[in-house]
Amino acid sequence: MAKEQKDLTNEKVKNYSFLNEMYQDEYFPNDCVDMGKEILIDLCFQIEEQTPKTLEDLYKLTHTATEKFNDLEEVFYENDSEIETVARDCIGTDFEFIANSYGFTNADVEELIATREW
Repeated sequence: MAKEQKDLTNEKVKNYSFLNEMYQDEYFPNDCVDMGKEILIDLCFQIEEQTPKTLEDLYKLTHTATEKFNDLEEVFYENDSEIETVARDCIGTDFEFIANSYGFTNADVEELIATREW
């Protein structure tokens, strides 16, 4: 059974509108944005299941999620879109929101997505 956002235990992320700015912009196909949203929701489940204790532990999880966005960029290209400035800011903001929601308020947003290629 697929994990759904409503099944998360953290109330902040359970009710958050991930990638909202991208959904509002027709340049980004909703199917592609849905895939990005799944990456972020999966990251939340990993944080809840593994309960990282240090920033380094958190960064390992966020770097893996960032690499999934790297792979997703190809899908955006295939749909006449790309992960560009608006998307980068939106994705970075959501990574920061997730870190803050799980108590990592001192996480560096650039380090959260350090492995990005977009």
